[in-house]
Amino acid sequence: MTVRVQGDDFDVGVEIAQLRAGNPKIGAVASFVGIVRDINEGATVGSITLEHYPGMTEKSLAAIAEQAKKRWSLYDVLIVHRIGTLAPTDQIVLVVTTCLHRGDAFSACQFVMDYLKTEAPFWKKEVTADGVRWVDARDSDSNAKERWK
Repeated sequence: MTVRVQGDDFDVGVEIAQLRAGNPKIGAVASFVGIVRDINEGATVGSITLEHYPGMTEKSLAAIAEQAKKRWSLYDVLIVHRIGTLAPTDQIVLVVTTCLHRGDAFSACQFVMDYLKTEAPFWKKEVTADGVRWVDARDSDSNAKERWK
C-alpha cells in the first residue's frame, strides 16, 4: 500500500508499472484519475488550491486503503493526491487497485474514491471570475459513500 500527498504531478503509466512490477498473480488493475475541471457550479474556474493537514491526511488516506484491503482481495492500493495550486486539466488524484479479478479491482477503486471525497482532510479553494470561494462537500459524494455501508 502506498499513499502520497505531493505538489508534483504524477505519471499514471509509471505509477501502474511500479505497482505491477514483479507480481505475476495480478490479473486486474483498476485506476481512477481525477482532473481539475474548468467549470464548477456554473462558474468558470481559473485555478484551485488544495490545502491539507500534513501527517493527518496521509493517515486518513492509509486508513481508507486499509478498509478497501479488508473488504476485497487486493494485492495493492496506491493513492496519490496533489496539493497546492492547480489549473484546469491538471491531474489532481490517482487511485490504483490491483488484485486477481476485475470485479474486486473496480469495486475497491470506486470505494477508495468515494471515501476519499468524504473522509480525507483536504480543503479546496477555487478562483473564479466572481472571486475566491471555498468548495463545500457535495451531497452526491456523501450519497455515494453511503452505498458501501
